[in-house]
Amino acid sequence: MFKVLIALVEIGIVGMATAFAQNTPPTPAPVLEKPVLLIIDIQNFYFEGGMIPLVGSVEASLKAKAVLEAFREKKLPIIHVRHMPAKDPETKDPQYEIHSNVAPQSEEAVVIKHFANAFRETDLQSRLQTLGIKTIVICGMQTHMCVEATTRHATDLGYTLVVIEDACATRDLTFKGSSVPAASIQTGVMAALNGTYAKVITAAEIAAILK
Repeated sequence: MFKVLIALVEIGIVGMATAFAQNTPPTPAPVLEKPVLLIIDIQNFYFEGGMIPLVGSVEASLKAKAVLEAFREKKLPIIHVRHMPAKDPETKDPQYEIHSNVAPQSEEAVVIKHFANAFRETDLQSRLQTLGIKTIVICGMQTHMCVEATTRHATDLGYTLVVIEDACATRDLTFKGSSVPAASIQTGVMAALNGTYAKVITAAEIAAILK
């Protein structure tokens, strides 16, 4: 009899949990008030054969391309960020070129930076203010460096941030002799950003919002 009672209680708990999940409203999509797309450092050196190849860089760049095309279709502002070496900012090294998957069109702005944070010693903030931007949609490379640094800084400036998780890529890291896989880095950064600093969504979700 005791086992039967326990089983009934467990069934009741599962049933209540299922009902709660079914009745819980879905997380609302972010409101894109005066948005801009900021594509950070999707450059050749992060791809196979480059100086710092990332895990899943091709796949992430294709997701970024889809978001880019959605913004272009809606004629929304787009800013590309391109990292250049501070000691040789005019280098012609093709590794520093923006990857062809997300190459800027002639009318699209390109901000040159030398640090992880895209706002540091650049005119990015003045460009955003001129455009009257309220929401920044971010994708790019590397997730744990330039994407994270720029997102946190932009939030402190008062912008609403949306990060496209599958349009970002990172790499394996080592700490105290232990290897941390890129997937764990990606998950950890997105988990840390989601909520307080940004709304983290997928390329498909942002495309649906823009329809």
